[in-house]
Amino acid sequence: MQLTRVDKTRITYLLKGTAVGIIAGIVVSMFRLAIEELGAFVAHLYSYFHERPLFLLPWILISLLCALLVGALVKSDPNIKGSGIPQVEGQLQDALTVNWLSVLWKKFIGGFLGVGMGLFLGREGPSIQLGASVGQGFAEWTGADRSEAKILLSSGASAGLAAAFNAPVAALLFVVEEVHHNFSPLVWLTSFTSAIVANFVSMTIFGLQPVLHMGRISSLPLKDYWLLLLLGVALGVLGRFYQLVLLRLNQWYSKLPLPDYLHGLVPFLLVIPIGYFWPDCLGGGNQIVLRFGEHLPSLTVLLLLFLLRFIFSMVSYGASLPGGIFLPILTLGGIIGGFFGQFAVQYLGMDPIFAKNFVIIAMAGYFAAIGKAPLTAIILVTEMVGSLNHLMPLGLVALIAYIVVDLMGGSPIYESLLERLVETKPTDIKGEKVVLEYAVHAESALDGTLVRDFRWPEDMLLISIRRGERELLVHGDTIIQVGDLLRILTDTIHSRSIYQEIEQRDKAAFK
Repeated sequence: MQLTRVDKTRITYLLKGTAVGIIAGIVVSMFRLAIEELGAFVAHLYSYFHERPLFLLPWILISLLCALLVGALVKSDPNIKGSGIPQVEGQLQDALTVNWLSVLWKKFIGGFLGVGMGLFLGREGPSIQLGASVGQGFAEWTGADRSEAKILLSSGASAGLAAAFNAPVAALLFVVEEVHHNFSPLVWLTSFTSAIVANFVSMTIFGLQPVLHMGRISSLPLKDYWLLLLLGVALGVLGRFYQLVLLRLNQWYSKLPLPDYLHGLVPFLLVIPIGYFWPDCLGGGNQIVLRFGEHLPSLTVLLLLFLLRFIFSMVSYGASLPGGIFLPILTLGGIIGGFFGQFAVQYLGMDPIFAKNFVIIAMAGYFAAIGKAPLTAIILVTEMVGSLNHLMPLGLVALIAYIVVDLMGGSPIYESLLERLVETKPTDIKGEKVVLEYAVHAESALDGTLVRDFRWPEDMLLISIRRGERELLVHGDTIIQVGDLLRILTDTIHSRSIYQEIEQRDKAAFK
């Protein structure tokens, strides 16, 4: 039977997604392995320093040298700052241009030193950017056009997250929900292929056990579901507070008498006393959540642990070092959940056997509140824990936390970080032709609207509508429908503002 053009296209993208998944899976797995080995070595050193405290002096010097090296990398390529997720979103929106090879090796080394030396940063953000760089490099090597390059970039990002957390379905949802904000058949096919393949590579190296496996945990009974309402509200409020603090870090760090690229000296020095007194608290925090599966500390210990993790997570990320906030957010959520569970046991009469449930549930709720990506949060925690028993409470808490943050005026944290990043990098925009894709959702005012009846922005042309497997040429009498993908011709100078303007007018008309 002869293959149709669409079938051939899908097979081609499936093969390319496989190639990107293999390469990104190897790169990110090596990154993850290097961080784990360095982290274990550093934790062992701090135990050794208790016997010979004088050896802290050369360690301070080594830490300073690491900070200077990371600072030099950041200075040479500012696109490796932070988690890297806003940069990937900026590339897909044509707001940023990135040298993939420079980012690939500099992010690898910078993230290895930052996370491995014990700073409260996560490996997932750098892993996503490393995977995206692999996708971008593969696109350039194969001579892909702009549209295909974006698909391969997305698939690389998906592969990076899948390899970092062994969570391929969450990686796909992250790309669809957080990065693209719409559903494209070729994007999901290629991204899911890359995620599955990268996850296979990662499991070959690290084994089959989920990253945050906490053993067998009993399902929460329905009579205790009222507690989830309280937890969801608390997570929403705390999540909004996290957003507000994180977005002010640049202002606070700017007051230091140091250039931006040397701000890393602060966390690299402050982590030393933390490592000396509390070596088990270093890094992204996954080891803390794993210990909660065995035993939950007292309320006082959990409160102090939350304050330590929250404050130093901000100190670490605010220095613009190559490192993410994914895992630190999940850890903070787990601590909040542990505190809530212990409180419910001691003061609200809940059975102690269910206290650990709230660790898992709160991780998803806290991430859903801060990232405003509830589906990703639910599936990510489910895959990382390795249990389907908590889907209903996860969904309920994530939904409540999302609504609370929305009512408080919170925006997705990565979108906010991207807006701040783009404002400071106008030189990265090039006036080249680009085709935007805008998805028509069920709540869209465009549904059922004639093309001529919508007030379109200037500096753009609606060239076609992709409806299922067909692509339609448009005219004034064309009726737009739910599920349509509008293809809009513009240039990179106006692309971001045009997309936002259409989105704003669409939402305003719907209201």
